Amino acid sequence: MWRFIQDDDPDAFTLVVETANGPYIRRIRPALPLPSDVEHGPGAEAAVHTAAATWGLSDFVFQPAYASKGSGRRELGDRLLLAGGRGAVIQVKARTVQPKDISSEVAWIKKVAAKAVRQAKGTVRQLRMLPADMTNGRGCTLSVDGNAYEWIGVFLLDHEQVPEGTICPLEPIGIPTIALTRRDWDFLFDQLRSTTAVLDYLFRAAVEPPVALGEEPVRYYEFAAADAEAPPGPLNPEVAALGGTHFSTPLLPQAPVGSDQAHRVMRIIMEDVATSAIRSQISESNRQLLLSDLDKLPVGARAEWGQLLLDMLADVQKVPAKESKWRWRRSIDPSGTRQLIFGCATRFGPEVEAAFQSYVLLRHHQLHQETGLAAQSSTLGVLLTPRTDGRRPWDTTLLRTEGDNNLSPEEVEQYIQLWNPQTAETA
Repeated sequence: MWRFIQDDDPDAFTLVVETANGPYIRRIRPALPLPSDVEHGPGAEAAVHTAAATWGLSDFVFQPAYASKGSGRRELGDRLLLAGGRGAVIQVKARTVQPKDISSEVAWIKKVAAKAVRQAKGTVRQLRMLPADMTNGRGCTLSVDGNAYEWIGVFLLDHEQVPEGTICPLEPIGIPTIALTRRDWDFLFDQLRSTTAVLDYLFRAAVEPPVALGEEPVRYYEFAAADAEAPPGPLNPEVAALGGTHFSTPLLPQAPVGSDQAHRVMRIIMEDVATSAIRSQISESNRQLLLSDLDKLPVGARAEWGQLLLDMLADVQKVPAKESKWRWRRSIDPSGTRQLIFGCATRFGPEVEAAFQSYVLLRHHQLHQETGLAAQSSTLGVLLTPRTDGRRPWDTTLLRTEGDNNLSPEEVEQYIQLWNPQTAETA
C-alpha cells in the first residue's frame, strides 16, 4: 500500500492499494466544509452530524440532551450514534485559533483529547443512571437508556493542519475509545454508507494500537485487505441443515459502497420505514429497531440484493390480470439467531398481507425449531409491492417477530401447505 499527497490539494491524499485484481486507487477527500453561518466550534459539530446523517441515516444520529448537575446542566455528548444495540458518544474539539508551533499543537491536541474521553465517560455514566429523552436527526424523540447499549467514546478533532505523525493515546475510561480527525470520520461514512457498519468498524479499530491522526483510511485498508483474504466464518450446523447457499462477503469492502440505483434500493426502503406513518400500537422505538435490523445487512451485499429486488419487482408484474406471483430472498446470519426476509408480490391487499404474515411467521418458527434458539431469535420480513400510479415505484410493508411465536400445529401445517418450499419458494 502506498500513500501520497496531492500536490494540487494538500488537504487530500491518495492511497494506492494492491489487491488480487491489481492496484486500486482511492482518493481521500477533505472533510466537508463547515457551515458559513455558524461559529467554528458548533459548525464542526454540525458538519459531523451532516456526514453521519447524509451517508448513514439521520435516524441514528442524536442531538445532545442535557442533565442536571448541581445548579447547572451537563451536556450529554456533542452527538450520539445509536444503532443495533451499540452507541457512540461523539466529542468534537475544534482548533478555533491560529495553530502554533508543532509541539504546542501536539500538546493541545492531547489535552483536549483527554477532556473529550472524560466527557464521553460522564455521558455514558449519566445515561446508565437515568435515561434521557434525545432527539434524532429525523426529529423523533426517544428515551435512551444507557444500559441498553454497548458504548464507545469517539474523540473527533477538527484541525486545519494536524502535525504529521501525531498519535493520541487515550486514557482508559471503562469503555473503548478512539481518536479520529473529521476527515477520517467523513471517509468512513462515505466509504461504508451505513451507521451500523461504521459503528462496527470503530469498535474493531478501538482495540488495536492507535494510529496517527488522519491515517484512519490507511488502517481501514489494512483491515479490508485482511478481510479479503479471510476464509468464511463458522456457520451454525443447524442453519446449514436448512439448505440454501452459504454466502460470505468481506466486512470492509475495498471499493466505496456504491451510490448506483441497485444500492439506492436499500436506502429507499429504509427511508420508507423512517418516514411512513406508523400504527398506534407501534412506537418510535419500534421503528428504530426495524431500521437497525435493516442496517445490519452487510454493506458488501447491498448492491446485489438491491438489483435482485428490482428484478423481482419487474418479474411479479408479468402475470395475467387476476393472478398473483411471489418472489422471495432470505438471509440467516451464521449464528442462526437473526433472519432477514425480502419478498415481492404482484399487488397489495388484505389477502396478500395475511399471506406475507404467514410466510414470515412460518420461516421464523422453522428457524428456531431447527436451532433451538427461540429466545435469541428474531426475523424481519419486508414486502415490496409495485405501484402503478406513478407516485412511487413500490409500497413497503414490514413485519418483525422474535422469540417463540407459539404457532399451533394446525397453523404450522396450514402455512406449510400454503408455502410448500419445494415448489413455491424462490431464493
